[in-house]
Amino acid sequence: MSTDRPLIGLTLDHETAQTYSRFPWYALRQNYVDWMTASGAVPVALPHEPGLVADLLQHLDGLVVTGGAFDVDPALFGASERHASVTTKDRRTAFEADITRRALSRDLPVLGICGGEQLLNVVLGGTLLQHIPSAITEALEHEQPNPRDEPGHSVRVIDGTQLETIVGSSRLEVNSAHHQAVAELGEGVIVNAVAPDGVIEGIEHPEFRFCIGVQWHPEFMLQDGDRRLGRAFVEAAAKT
Repeated sequence: MSTDRPLIGLTLDHETAQTYSRFPWYALRQNYVDWMTASGAVPVALPHEPGLVADLLQHLDGLVVTGGAFDVDPALFGASERHASVTTKDRRTAFEADITRRALSRDLPVLGICGGEQLLNVVLGGTLLQHIPSAITEALEHEQPNPRDEPGHSVRVIDGTQLETIVGSSRLEVNSAHHQAVAELGEGVIVNAVAPDGVIEGIEHPEFRFCIGVQWHPEFMLQDGDRRLGRAFVEAAAKT
């Protein structure tokens, strides 16, 4: 049975903790799937199998790189030191970096969420702040103490960016669940959103049809801008 809905790949998290199962398991919050479904897509989960990347991309119309409680290895962006707070999931990062590079090479729409935004910037040649409290004086609480389904702080959306066109606003109230952030921008990357303390909250690459990363979690759909972003991404994927 055919469908006009684009097929969107969602990257999974991976855990070895003996909670859900005594054996290693994948995970994905339901609201990522709900957000993509509500935006008009058919979402599918992507296992961390490097040998399947080319096969997966033959079928996908777009890629969402999801967030997670881990960090990109600083060695991947040329850092000579590693902050004590850094934790990595190397197989997940290797898979996500490979499929993101290949998706961009085909100009498939790519949307990076939280850690996915950070990975996107690294893939494009940029660097990261390894720990915001150590790098920025009087930084906001980017790991907000209140629940993630509530706003944590505002962001200013930069005039003239693709993100501004999509969300139709110069200010958004967003949730916040990260201790790292974009530092030096990748080649051709521009900033599309900034927190009041100067932390970069969103990036995009104008040379691609749709290449956007945001530091917050729009899958919680706290506001109309989050829903607009999901729909715009899926609409771009539908034209693949």
